[in-house]
Amino acid sequence: MKYDIIVIGSGPGGYVAAVKGAQMGKKTAVVERENLGGICLNWGCIPTKALMKSAQVYNYINHSANYGVQSQGAEADLSAMVQRSRGVAETMSKGVQFLLKKNNVDIIMGTGKVMPDHKVSVVDADGNTTVYEADHIIIATGARSRNLPNMPQDGEHIIGYRQALTLPKKPASMVVVGSGAIGSEFAFFYQSIGVQVTLVEFMPTILPNEDEDTSAQMARSFKKMGMKVMMSASVEKVDIDGDICHVHIKDKKGNEVLVDSEVVLSAVGVITNLENLGLEETGIAFERGKIGVDDYYQTNVPGYYAIGDVVHGPALAHVASAEAICCVEHICGGNPEKVNYSNIPGCTYTSPEVASVGLTEKKALEAGKEILVGKFFYKASGKATAAGSTDGFVKMIIDKNTDEILGAHLCGDNVTEMIAGLVSARQNGLTAHQVAASIHPHPTMSEAIMEAIEAAYGKAIHG
Repeated sequence: MKYDIIVIGSGPGGYVAAVKGAQMGKKTAVVERENLGGICLNWGCIPTKALMKSAQVYNYINHSANYGVQSQGAEADLSAMVQRSRGVAETMSKGVQFLLKKNNVDIIMGTGKVMPDHKVSVVDADGNTTVYEADHIIIATGARSRNLPNMPQDGEHIIGYRQALTLPKKPASMVVVGSGAIGSEFAFFYQSIGVQVTLVEFMPTILPNEDEDTSAQMARSFKKMGMKVMMSASVEKVDIDGDICHVHIKDKKGNEVLVDSEVVLSAVGVITNLENLGLEETGIAFERGKIGVDDYYQTNVPGYYAIGDVVHGPALAHVASAEAICCVEHICGGNPEKVNYSNIPGCTYTSPEVASVGLTEKKALEAGKEILVGKFFYKASGKATAAGSTDGFVKMIIDKNTDEILGAHLCGDNVTEMIAGLVSARQNGLTAHQVAASIHPHPTMSEAIMEAIEAAYGKAIHG
């Protein structure tokens, strides 16, 4: 069968590309070997947020007396939380199926492989192979959990994010290795429901891609909830003895620390799904372990494209979706705006939440910028105080000479919803003064943005 566009992979890059292609009048198909919606909808972004919500509700009940509400006997039922999370994921996956069918995208279930001459072979669940042809083939096969040789995942004692989403029972203890967004979110969730968590990070700070002030705040918040946090530390090996994992950790002083836990969660990043995809046979070039593409995601072979985790750039769902739209609009003869990789927001859904965009203070200084730094703490926010969520702050990095917003670093309740406004401001060239001069509603947590900008110029009223 001949198509205008075939997309391999139906994650937030793949299904968006397929829908966009169909909306622009192209005969489009999407190939998926497992679940429509990919990792994000089924094993990542969405089901983890469902677990975070369960943890939040449990924490509210346990601290309800602080709000004048008496409650007793709350229990964290992990199996029920998991069941709810899987239900949310299933609902969203069905939603993707609805979108594809609504837009007349053909869904081809099976394992896809690119071939020369604009062809794709698909092996279905019964082992049957069908070859399809398309003028344009988009590779969007995503990534999976990285498996380290010193702690190979067995799915029971040493697990990845998939098993962490579906543990059959609540363990008494857990070591989480890696404190990026995935590791920090799972560490927060399991500590919240009564698991003793030890978080191990190789870098000097947790959430190492964030501003150092944000990392320090999150370390304090994690420790306050009872989590053990080890930075500048590495897991050397894991010995499994029955139901116990003996985790050998080298601490920041070079000493070996032995931590026993029921489960070890490996959250040390992801690796791209590029094996057995036919890239070598097709002649598609690699760059540092990923597919090389131009500004519109065209590979070195005409008619073959790649988006999402398989190309260089942040491995984030919203980035993959933006790349998908840019790629398809260019295929269809448009002149889309290139993805602005300097203005990509990042979010971590712990409590407090973390959201950021642009340069950290350290990177701004390393770039030779003359900067102003403004901070406004949540403890001075009326809305945050009323909500009982005073951990955190808003930090603004501003170019002293141009008033440009170089970076924004938010840590606190609701900040993942607040960051989009700053992304839009930066995208459209608004200065810090223009943002601060926009009237912010009171009482809201978003007022902290205005206050942080004013603080940078020594004009904060409440800071």
